[in-house]
Amino acid sequence: MLIEYTGRQFTITKPLHAIGDEGVERIGKILGRITTAHVVLSAEKYRQSAEVTIKTRMQSIVGLSESTSMETALREAITKAETQAIRYKDKLRARKRKPKEEKVSEESELARTRRTGRVPAIAATAAEPETKAQSNVRGANGNGRGKPPSPVTVHSFPARTPIAEPHVVRSIDSIAMRPMSLEEAVKEAEFRDREVFVFRDNQGGLKVLHRKRDGKMELIEVP
Repeated sequence: MLIEYTGRQFTITKPLHAIGDEGVERIGKILGRITTAHVVLSAEKYRQSAEVTIKTRMQSIVGLSESTSMETALREAITKAETQAIRYKDKLRARKRKPKEEKVSEESELARTRRTGRVPAIAATAAEPETKAQSNVRGANGNGRGKPPSPVTVHSFPARTPIAEPHVVRSIDSIAMRPMSLEEAVKEAEFRDREVFVFRDNQGGLKVLHRKRDGKMELIEVP
């Protein structure tokens, strides 16, 4: 498997090559055949960032991570990419397994109906009691045998529900850098167009302004 490495303001060492090769190979065993794999290592002042991109014929997976250590950033990026690969594999298995289970359930219901000529257990439980008028009509039709009801197909769903990873973004505009009064904080929150605004009053107390759905500003005092 050919893995492309790119260093941006950073020299990629042999130990980092070994970590990247091992991680991509582990992900390849989960996904199967990998078309391309690209590892980008970048350094900017004290921040070390790693990006692992793996592509197959049907899926593209990207793992990103930042740390003060390049080795830590690379391992975390590989772990994120591996987690995405496992979730994608589980989705494929659930998608392939669902039609087969529905087909087996339907065939078993049809076979049971043909053998016994009776209403299936699910239909019989949900059926209402027969009225006297219905009984007379059924008797007038001849031998009293009605048309067998249609089989009920029971759908199955995947045992695990995929959970999307949360996307956290740092916000500096929502924090006041100097003490201010409540009126000043309200005006500042309106000026910055913030739903949540954190500030300290002139006595040093920490307070939070929160705009509710009705447009009113709610004051939360942190003890």
